[in-house]
Amino acid sequence: MLTELEKKVLASIQDDIPITERPYYEMAANAGIPEEILLKTMQNLVDRGVVRRFGATIRHQKTGFEANAMTAWQVDEARINEVGDIMASCRHVSHCYRRNPQNDWPYNLYTMIHAKDKPSCYAIAQKLSEQTGEETYTLLFSHQELKKTSMRYFSSEE
Repeated sequence: MLTELEKKVLASIQDDIPITERPYYEMAANAGIPEEILLKTMQNLVDRGVVRRFGATIRHQKTGFEANAMTAWQVDEARINEVGDIMASCRHVSHCYRRNPQNDWPYNLYTMIHAKDKPSCYAIAQKLSEQTGEETYTLLFSHQELKKTSMRYFSSEE
């Protein structure tokens, strides 16, 4: 169970972090608590595993990466961690997930590849295939971004 303070802190960190000299001070002020309490509570939530990571989202289209391909790989389960580590270390891969295959969809490892264009995405996937020995994969290209927001677990009004 979470305390009311913890819920307040979680609500404050699920929004964009302000780009200021002291972003946590500003976040704490908006939550109506001292900065030190915000930081201690955040650390406690991390220590307990409630918060696992903090991430930043870069709008890849504004940086020159016009193509993204969710690449689905069929990987032997005995090699999933080895292959996943190699693929996750590629600088063009922003996400790497293992998921359960389905009867008509045998893929169990997914990587999101970002590149300047579609041919570059194919080339990156080919290189990953050569590095890992995994040859069964398909690229699914994004055509339109319909929604891109962070998950909201608590509102600041709660």
